[in-house]
Amino acid sequence: QVPNIVKALHKQMKEKSVKTRQCCFNMLTELVNVLPGALTQHVPVLVPGIIFSLNDKSSSSNLKIDALSCLYVILCNHSPQVFHPHVQALVPPVVACVGDPFYKITSEALLVTQQLVKVIRPLDQPSSFDATPYIKDLFTCTIKRLKAADIDQEVKERAISCMGQIICSLGDSLGTDLPSTLQIFLERLKNEITRLTTVKAMTLIAGSPLKIDLRPILGEGVPILASFLRKNQRALKLGTLSALDILIKNYSDSLTAAMIDAVLDELPPLISESDMHVSQMAISFLTTLAKVYPSSLSKISGSILNELIGLVRSPLLQGGALSAMLEFFQALVVTGTNNLGYMDLLRMLTGPVYSQSTALTHKQSYYSIAKCVAALTRACPKEGPAVVGQFIQDVKNSRSTDSIRLLALLSLGEVGHHIDLSGQLELKSVILEAFSSPSEEVKSAASYALGSISVGNLPEYLPFVLQEITSQPKRQYLLLHSLKEIISSASVIGLKPYVENIWALLLKHCECAEEGTRNVVAECLGKLTLIDPETLLPRLKGYLASGSSYARSSVVTAVKFTISDHPQPIDPLLKNCIG
Repeated sequence: QVPNIVKALHKQMKEKSVKTRQCCFNMLTELVNVLPGALTQHVPVLVPGIIFSLNDKSSSSNLKIDALSCLYVILCNHSPQVFHPHVQALVPPVVACVGDPFYKITSEALLVTQQLVKVIRPLDQPSSFDATPYIKDLFTCTIKRLKAADIDQEVKERAISCMGQIICSLGDSLGTDLPSTLQIFLERLKNEITRLTTVKAMTLIAGSPLKIDLRPILGEGVPILASFLRKNQRALKLGTLSALDILIKNYSDSLTAAMIDAVLDELPPLISESDMHVSQMAISFLTTLAKVYPSSLSKISGSILNELIGLVRSPLLQGGALSAMLEFFQALVVTGTNNLGYMDLLRMLTGPVYSQSTALTHKQSYYSIAKCVAALTRACPKEGPAVVGQFIQDVKNSRSTDSIRLLALLSLGEVGHHIDLSGQLELKSVILEAFSSPSEEVKSAASYALGSISVGNLPEYLPFVLQEITSQPKRQYLLLHSLKEIISSASVIGLKPYVENIWALLLKHCECAEEGTRNVVAECLGKLTLIDPETLLPRLKGYLASGSSYARSSVVTAVKFTISDHPQPIDPLLKNCIG
């Protein structure tokens, strides 16, 4: 239908009727939003119509705004090469609109200019297009708006964003105009109204592959950025942390210790469970610092590290913030910073559990500490055997509290997930012994640990788990949870040789009278089906004909665990079954 629509529209785009042309632009905008790239073959036909409305003296302001808005959407949703033959025709009318006295036209034209800059010099793909003839016009019209003090707020912000894109994409061609333009950015950074937009523009420039020389403004700019971290404006904090992160990555040789210290002084209040996203960004910044500027880390051993350790104990630490924390500890431990070595950090993390000076009331805290212990051990594998041996002794020791056993088991599970622990000969018996603990939390941790350790060496541990499920009916429920952990976490390639054995064992237990056991079996069946849906889904469906209501119930529950938020190979097969 697209060719027919374009054929009908492009004639109407030069009609005298303003309303007709506006409707054409609105329809094209909707079409491209619904079908990005749909106009690739038709741009040569449509560009003259857009230019006609931009140049037409009789065009109303609203028509120009709609034409610019339509052009912007088309530019955003098609590859740059599509427009290269038309840049010469597009630049003059767009530049003229940037200079229009009506602020709404100027604002929309600056958006288009920003996108045109990406078109004439795409940085994410090779391009033979020569942008040189257009740089002066695009820069001149934008700098005029950037310098103007009395213009509309939206125009101010879009002029900053547009100039940010010009410097990012064309900065190596600006010559002596570059330092003076960067000074304007510094002034805008000091202005409360424009500072957030300027921070975002500076982030864009700092991330440019052209390695723009920012030294003229870093000395004054970095302390200003550091001061933004204490402002009560969340978006500004997040934007500033992004800017500082990219500056550390790309301009570490231009930053002084004093600049870094100014930022570090502002970090402790940002690392808090009250805002996990800000915490995550702050931790990611520290990780970058550890990798790029390790000498600065001696400053974090005080309040920053206290806040980090406090956050590890928070029940709210999970997802992206937890991943950032693990990456930070791995980056920190390999820097060799004084008093921040493997054993130092291990003591800080686990100390409260062993000293019992601080009660960790939430189970999630133990999981987070265990993951941090494993992250440190992966970064320092030579330390692994001794620490694992100590955790095994902690589980065995009759004087260990339930808290110590809980942490030791979870840590063994997390370490064993990534490092093969089959060399620890008494590990299996120690974990199975923990299955008999009077504490439900210790039993659950032992079950998780056995499953997680098995992922680290399937040939050694998976047959053992299957054998135990068959021979130990009293421990069956906990062992099935171990099996669930294996199925959920192991790679598809690793699990495939064992699928038939696991499937056969699960079917034996799907008619169990105990509902809790049936539910775990059903979850295992559902997740196992995802490994080979073409073979296993028809089998699962076949058991709906079973004479046992328990078996049918298990199958229905199993199907629930084959459904995911993300596209999976099983989806089309499921549609046929469920439909």
